[in-house]
Amino acid sequence: MYTVFMVEDDPNIRMLTGMHLQLAGYAVRELEDAAAARAALAEEKPALVLLDIMMPGEDGFSLGEYLIREEIPVIFLTAKTAVTDRVRGLRLGAQDYILKPFEPAELLARVENTLKRTQVKTDVYERGDLKVNFETREVWRGGKPVTLTTLEFNLLKTLIESGRTALSRDELLNAVWGYNYIGETRTVDVHIQRLRGKIGAERIETIIRYGYRFREDV
Repeated sequence: MYTVFMVEDDPNIRMLTGMHLQLAGYAVRELEDAAAARAALAEEKPALVLLDIMMPGEDGFSLGEYLIREEIPVIFLTAKTAVTDRVRGLRLGAQDYILKPFEPAELLARVENTLKRTQVKTDVYERGDLKVNFETREVWRGGKPVTLTTLEFNLLKTLIESGRTALSRDELLNAVWGYNYIGETRTVDVHIQRLRGKIGAERIETIIRYGYRFREDV
């Protein structure tokens, strides 16, 4: 689960944005100013910081410059509309820049895209008691090896790499079986059921009348 710092002096914006991020599966720390953010940084390094520019005390540009030097991705949030402010933020090295007010769906999409760009890909995925080596195609659960068929492994890999994005049955068919596969989407359901039995049913969430999503928070 990725940790996101929400640094914003407006308590309403901070609370609502934090709520939407949590519902999307992120761990969120809501921080009212740069001083609180610096104190939190001494405890943990977030995957991303959503950073307001106009705050009392140290402003967002100053804190953002520090975060970027520490190689922590930043998305600036501000009500300012001046092009010069946007250019300044991007020249500092910010990943993105969102003008307030913004729609939660837009913010979540930008957060997800930023994390996809900035998080280092690894050959080994490990969460809880599940460990997957994408290079050797080995899987362990609770320290014990799990035997998967080629299709089951490819299905698991596709779900993991999709992050919090739900994939439709057709998308899974195309990704795992190939565009030329002639068959019904029921094939996906059967393999999902088998995969759940091997890695834990709770790890794959069913999206009703659509498809499936991999869960990292279990």
